[in-house]
Amino acid sequence: MKFFSRDKNKVALVLGGGSARGLAHLGILKILEREKIPCDMVVGTSIGALIGAIYGLGIPIERTEKRALKTHWKDLVKLSISKFGLSDGSGLEKIINEEIEHKNFEDLKIPLAIVTTDIEKGEEVVFTSGPLSKIILASCSLPGIFAPVRIGDKQLLDGGIKHTVPVAVAKKLGATFTIACDVGFCVRNGEIHNIFQILVQAFQIKGQELNYYQSMNADVVIRPELGDIDQASFSRAAEAIDAGTRAAETALPELKRKLMLHSILK
Repeated sequence: MKFFSRDKNKVALVLGGGSARGLAHLGILKILEREKIPCDMVVGTSIGALIGAIYGLGIPIERTEKRALKTHWKDLVKLSISKFGLSDGSGLEKIINEEIEHKNFEDLKIPLAIVTTDIEKGEEVVFTSGPLSKIILASCSLPGIFAPVRIGDKQLLDGGIKHTVPVAVAKKLGATFTIACDVGFCVRNGEIHNIFQILVQAFQIKGQELNYYQSMNADVVIRPELGDIDQASFSRAAEAIDAGTRAAETALPELKRKLMLHSILK
């Protein structure tokens, strides 16, 4: 698994998972594009895989932003309960196809790696070729919500099971400078009243810790302040995108300084 040799500096943009919170990536990308921050490859997991594909294909961020403002959780999760999940993923797949227009990895202008998880073996599976929509669907398929996606002999689910912020994957692929976008988890501070709240809070706490440890090895980490926006809060897309914009603006001085230290920016 290798994109690049290490004889030259290569900048990787690492887009983490987070469902609705991941819409903050759109705000981050707007600022990075405006400032012409170099990007040699994108590594994405879950919603980061979808937004990474949009960015890598050269689709205008503004177009995706307009669609995000009209998208709701019910559009993604079409109930079709089976022993594998609450949804077969058809709603999510429809949105993915509308966004990326049935493109393949070969159509990308920037190399992209998409992280998924083989649920039967507990292993990461990283794709750098093939049909984008089905692979993105696998990477976005939250366990228990969406049924696994079969590709070849593998049953694949959310890349965030193994890599919520896949910095390590970017480095395996030859990145020498990594910009990690960590949208975090929605850990709430308050009383717990039932088992459902316990399970949700435990998931958020565990995910927050995993994000921290996986992003700490990046050269620069951009962390939007998303407060109580949770993974299903697609109705708060505008807030998430604005938070991403603010976080990227705040991170710019450090990012540019470190890129100049690595002789990537002059």
